[in-house]
Amino acid sequence: MNINFEYKDVAASKRLEQLATEKLEKLENKYDFIVAADVYFKSENTSGKDTGKVVEIRLNVPGTTLFSSTNSTSFEASIAKAVSEVQGQVQKRKEKMQAH
Repeated sequence: MNINFEYKDVAASKRLEQLATEKLEKLENKYDFIVAADVYFKSENTSGKDTGKVVEIRLNVPGTTLFSSTNSTSFEASIAKAVSEVQGQVQKRKEKMQAH
């Protein structure tokens, strides 16, 4: 699986890339039909104390693209939430693929 990282208003971080890569590789090991992933890191100015670090994940799978966006206090928490959300979508997609 090819993973692309993009940053908006955030300095590039090998640590964040490594964490996201580890989680996405676990997902790929479970669902081998994932083709590629795009991970976006964004920092937003918000009035809430528990938001501001946005992670978006776009997974390319045969037939469609799956997307998840989360907003949390840290990028680590946002990565965990986004991967969890997209994992549910991948599971649903796999069930649909098996039904046909």
